[in-house]
Order: sequence, then structure tokens, then C-alpha cells
Amino acid sequence: MSPVSRREADVRRILDEPQPSLPPDLCAEAVRRGGRMLRRRTAARRLMWLLLLVAAVALVVWMSVAQPWVEPPSETTPPLTGW
Repeated sequence: MSPVSRREADVRRILDEPQPSLPPDLCAEAVRRGGRMLRRRTAARRLMWLLLLVAAVALVVWMSVAQPWVEPPSETTPPLTGW
């Protein structure tokens, strides 16, 4: 018997056996868990957008106060030559 026909025979045997009954509250439990997962995902997505917005506002405020693109003033005076 080849491995393919052995597998087919095993599958046919499993399908011919009586199937176990499902719990009566399986659908309600799946709907409850699915709804909870969707609420958690929505809350996580909103939290991530809020954190992104806060980070963007903090960056804009920091850039307007610190002005990192401006060269800092020189702390020493240039040497005087040619007098």
C-alpha cells in the first residue's frame, strides 16, 4: 500500500466515524470572544494614534523652542590679527 493510498484510507476512516457533538454555547462564546478582541484592537489602534499625535506635538513644540537648525552662538571671540 503506497503512502498516498494509506493517507486516503485514514481520512476516509476518520470521516466515516461519527462526529463528536459541539457544545451548545459554542457560537455565543465565539461571538463574545470575537467582540472582545475587536474592542481591544480598536482601543489599541486609538491609543497608538494618540501616542503618535502626542509625539508629533512634542516634536513641534521642542523644535519651536530649541530651534536646532540655528547655529549656536560662538562662546569665544575670534582672534584679532592685522592690527
